[in-house]
Amino acid sequence: MLTITTALPEDYRIASPDELATRISAAKEALGTRLLILGHHYQKDEVMRWADARGDSFGLSRLAADHHDADFIVFCGVHFMAESADILTAPHQQVLLPDLAAGCSMADMADIDQVESAWSEIAEVTDVERVVPITYMNSTAALKAFVGRHGGAVCTSSNARRVLEWALTVQPDRPAADKVLFFPDQHLGRNTALSMGFESSSMVVWDPRRGLGGLEDVDVKQATFLLWKGHCSVHQRFRPEHVAAFRQAHRGGLVVVHPECSHEVVAVADLVGSTDFIIRAIEATEPGSAIGVGTEIHLVKRLADEHPDRTVECLDPNVCPCTTMSRIDAPHLAWVLEELVEGRVRNQISVDDATAADARIALERMLSIS
Repeated sequence: MLTITTALPEDYRIASPDELATRISAAKEALGTRLLILGHHYQKDEVMRWADARGDSFGLSRLAADHHDADFIVFCGVHFMAESADILTAPHQQVLLPDLAAGCSMADMADIDQVESAWSEIAEVTDVERVVPITYMNSTAALKAFVGRHGGAVCTSSNARRVLEWALTVQPDRPAADKVLFFPDQHLGRNTALSMGFESSSMVVWDPRRGLGGLEDVDVKQATFLLWKGHCSVHQRFRPEHVAAFRQAHRGGLVVVHPECSHEVVAVADLVGSTDFIIRAIEATEPGSAIGVGTEIHLVKRLADEHPDRTVECLDPNVCPCTTMSRIDAPHLAWVLEELVEGRVRNQISVDDATAADARIALERMLSIS
């Protein structure tokens, strides 16, 4: 995807935090109910303080669709999230991303050309009509559209199990399926399949940079899960030794991690779930509890601040933020909002009608399954 960004004017780059706060507040007041600012859980506090709603990517997109009075949806997240919001919102609503450089390294690990090529290669060695493509929400609109066209569905980290169970169950609108192509995150696919009772031997990793994914014909034919070789650069950092160190420091402490972590980490955690699940898990603990968390540091820090009567720590001692998500900051937010006040729409994310229609099919399938 080619992204052309507009350089941020210097006065925003040199403005003090207090000045930016004053300008953002004034712009929000001027735009009133025509504006809805959405903040993903991984955003920095300097941005999240202005969010009208916070949540995960899909939850925020659905929320945007429910706010028909809002003409402008400013999505403080990354590109694929803004795409999903544009797909689900009404034609009169415009979705903006404060910084077009805010992407997702995981989503970039599977592009439409690679997926279409993989589909063709799979079709050469097995009955592709019995293969169901499933894409994680963390993917481009083009991949969601591909899934929609080929009888598959989108999934989130919350409903991945239900979606995979659906994929491998006979459906009235397609032949019995015995194979899933899961992209772009191999860890979510593996962890979900293992939780369903499947053995590791039923899974192979598809490397898009190698012919037939680096596999033999027999591997493709026998595998139930073809897991795309993709990952989250943040969640892949967590290691079992991080969990061991936390347990040694906090006897009886709780370890909760995201399913984008490797299975070696998931296997030694106490609880595994989405960002919303992690938030609820910490809220359910007793005061005085110690919780080690395996997810993005801005969320962990916010949870620690919101629960001062608990010890909430990131499992990775060398904390690593989501660098692409962190591109959204107060200067970019102030710029986008003040431009709106002046009648100029900057950084609009717009998915073409054909792609949006097919992607909506995949999203609606997910909703019907869930």
